[in-house]
Amino acid sequence: MPGRGFALAPRVRYLIGRARRIDVGSVFERAREASQQHGKWMPAVVVDMLWQAGFRNVGFQDYIDYDFAILTPAERATYMTHPVSNQISQKYDHPDYRHLFQDKIAFDRVFSEHLHREWMVVEDDNADAVRAFTERHGTIVTKEPVGQAGTGVHRYHAAEVEDWSAFHAGLRERGELLLEQVIQQHPDLAAVCPGTVNTTRVTAFFDGTTTHILAMAQKFGRGAVSDQMTFGGFYTMLDDDGHAVGAGYDSHGHVHEHHPDSGFRIADFQLPMMDEVRAFVDRVARVVPQVQYVGWDIVVTPEGPVLVEGNWGAGVYENKPSVTGIRTGHKPRYRAAIGF
Repeated sequence: MPGRGFALAPRVRYLIGRARRIDVGSVFERAREASQQHGKWMPAVVVDMLWQAGFRNVGFQDYIDYDFAILTPAERATYMTHPVSNQISQKYDHPDYRHLFQDKIAFDRVFSEHLHREWMVVEDDNADAVRAFTERHGTIVTKEPVGQAGTGVHRYHAAEVEDWSAFHAGLRERGELLLEQVIQQHPDLAAVCPGTVNTTRVTAFFDGTTTHILAMAQKFGRGAVSDQMTFGGFYTMLDDDGHAVGAGYDSHGHVHEHHPDSGFRIADFQLPMMDEVRAFVDRVARVVPQVQYVGWDIVVTPEGPVLVEGNWGAGVYENKPSVTGIRTGHKPRYRAAIGF
């Protein structure tokens, strides 16, 4: 079992950094949102948000996303938050190996056997190879080597390219240096949103012997190249068997009982091949054991799970009480596995 507690210095640096970045207007905007949604007195919400941020490791957006305004202290204590997740990352994700997750090209090289799709790198003199790759697959996804929340991800169709030299030069100029074959998702995922490859976020901790799955969230897109919220996506939490625990939601106050485009009832979703998913996460978690705490983005295909990316800053996905009716979070699971 890993050592208990987190070092004080990283926490102090993190808090100082957060204090410097506080957007007072944004705090009041979030407080107003919570006040209106839950019928709470806004000044009290502001004070509570600041107290929770300063003394309880609760991010301002965590406070809103997980409905802290209506939770008791005991219920709040069960929720994972971004500041706590950051502390785990800083302690258990070795700095010398984080670049293998931050750089998408490096990631594809290290985890190539788990991608189960073709990929290539755009270079100065490989315009013909880029054309052949794109025409062979018909539609491709391009990625900038460093990006997050879906930024730097694009989709192109070979039939729409008129000048291949210009296409190649444009990729180089924009820094879209990684090309990937489009993943063919399982029909159960396509039934919800066929136009986006819908990823499953599996947050896991590898203790050197055992891989612990801490939380699972199913993300759904709206037909864009990515299912991230910046592209209109949303998510629902999954239980241990891969079944949705309720409707979908995002960080912008949108709740989706049904998918807005397909009409699929989100609470009815069941992630297929859960046994294969568990085994797959265990395998990929052992590839770089020095990075122990990772948010793995995977996609279940008809043949089984494939890897999209791993996030050493795992982030947090949690229950939203006003949507699911579940007023407890996943923090006890994190504590049991990690020992803090």
